[in-house]
Amino acid sequence: MEHVFAGTTALVTGAAQGIGAAVAGKLAAAGARVIATDRNEQRHDHPNIEPVRLDVTDAGAVQRIIGAAGPIGLLVNVAGILRLGPVASLSDQDWADTFAVNTTGVFHLSRAVVPGMIARRDGVIITVASNAAGVPRAGMAAYAASKAAAVMFTKSLGLEVARHGVRCNTVCPGSTDTPMQRAMWRDGTGPAAVLRGDPESYRVGIPLGRIAEPEDVADAVLFLASPAARHITMHDLYVDGGATLRA
Repeated sequence: MEHVFAGTTALVTGAAQGIGAAVAGKLAAAGARVIATDRNEQRHDHPNIEPVRLDVTDAGAVQRIIGAAGPIGLLVNVAGILRLGPVASLSDQDWADTFAVNTTGVFHLSRAVVPGMIARRDGVIITVASNAAGVPRAGMAAYAASKAAAVMFTKSLGLEVARHGVRCNTVCPGSTDTPMQRAMWRDGTGPAAVLRGDPESYRVGIPLGRIAEPEDVADAVLFLASPAARHITMHDLYVDGGATLRA
């Protein structure tokens, strides 16, 4: 995909690490000017990447960043947080924080960029959600619900803007080797446990026998953003090695 995004300004949220950093790097390598946003400090080596501090829950800050960025041809919503725990002990703050980033943040960014895309009759919005959006996960109710909401929001937006030539899709990763994933591993058996699954929590393993790298998810994002996917919209692409056994 060398130079396929030349002339495109892309905005990526959650770009400081993990999947967001991989997406920003691959887009930059493919010729895009990348506005890489995160609420944490970022370190990127590519000259096409412009790091910007942004909290996606702050609607005013989002509007200011979009206003200063110039025409944005591609938005990739990656920013997300994970708060674990059974529903009976989940705090109001954990629930609110999860939705503020994982769902409302997607709304803030998408609402800010879509008028310009409609006016130009061109643009792509991709939301990186999770396979938990389509399969229940014990101890992950807030996360799963927030990601399911983000998926349906993105598809509904896609229906509204399709007649204007704007495409909206979602990518749903499974277990991926990121800081978020590693934070759930209590010891060195973490990766093996993910591959095996856990029947007691009704969770299957990964049929392909490997945990995804952030680049695997980024490649799916780049495909859906590219002209090769010009007739794909409102699609939900699972990148999880078969972990959800979807029909």
